[in-house]
Amino acid sequence: MARSKSGTRKEDILEAGLEVFAERGYYNTTTALIAEKAGISQPYVFRFFKTKEELFVAALDRAFERILQTFKQVESSPDQLVTKMIEAYEELSVSNPNEIALQVIGLSVPEVSIKNSTRKGFSNLRSYTLERFRSAGITNADREVTTFLARGILCNISFFIDLPELIDGKKTMTD
Repeated sequence: MARSKSGTRKEDILEAGLEVFAERGYYNTTTALIAEKAGISQPYVFRFFKTKEELFVAALDRAFERILQTFKQVESSPDQLVTKMIEAYEELSVSNPNEIALQVIGLSVPEVSIKNSTRKGFSNLRSYTLERFRSAGITNADREVTTFLARGILCNISFFIDLPELIDGKKTMTD
């Protein structure tokens, strides 16, 4: 079934929002910039999202949902599960880097709705990962999930600030 034109426009706005928020951050992004990226007028953005904050929350929710779906698509033997999930996340980081940036930005914005969305997103990732790790028989699943998520957040920060040595330990040319 084809989406309605307004459904398509809402998707266009969400995707433009993901891109512009990831590039410019929350506070430096305007709905005018998002509208321009989506190829529509600014008032049209407000037809679907009452405020910039509401649009950011929708984009952040979309980002967390893509991450969760990426993890759900991982097929692996129990002994390779963690490695395969890391690989899937790395692939997502390359194909959809805006999702990574939005997580980091979401951590830094104090607006209640954004904090709640960030909390819910990470909580959903934790719950799903814990269930997967337990089902795979991973020893100390709670601790392993915490480590998995902590490394993921560190990877996000490393990617976001372009400081790869946070992860791989190698010094850059500017050191």
